[in-house]
Amino acid sequence: MVPGVSYELPVEYGKIREFAVATQATDEAYRSTNPVIPPTFLTTGRLVWEPPEENRTDALDFDLRRILHGEEEFVFHGSLPRAGQTLTVTTRIDATWEKRGRRGGAMRFARIVNEFRDEHGALVAEQFTTVLETARPPEESA
Repeated sequence: MVPGVSYELPVEYGKIREFAVATQATDEAYRSTNPVIPPTFLTTGRLVWEPPEENRTDALDFDLRRILHGEEEFVFHGSLPRAGQTLTVTTRIDATWEKRGRRGGAMRFARIVNEFRDEHGALVAEQFTTVLETARPPEESA
C-alpha cells in the first residue's frame, strides 16, 4: 500500500442487504427502500474495492504468515451512509511501534486509518485498524 492511496466505495442497496443477512443484523434500517449501512459494512471497502496493487501490508513489510488482527474501531461523524452514495476512501498508516513479546522477540504493530468522505468531501466516517506481526519463532538448534 502506498500511504495516502484513495479509491471509491459505492454503497450499493443489494450489498447492504447481503451484509445485514450475513451478519444476522435484523434492524429494519438495513432492509428499507433507502437503507443505511450496518456500521461494520465499511470493512467491505478494503476487501472488495481497494485496488489489489495497493496491499497495505507491503508498506509495513510484515510477514503475512504472522499477522494478527488486533483491533477495529469505527467513528461516524453524522448519519450513517446510505445506499446510492459513493464514498471516497483514503488509507494511510497512522503509526507503527514495537513491543517486546512475553516469549521473547519483538511484536510489531501498525495502526491503519481509512477516511470515508461523501461526494462533497465531508468526512463521514473513520475506520481505525490495528494489526500486529507476532515475533519470529526462535531458531531451532541443529
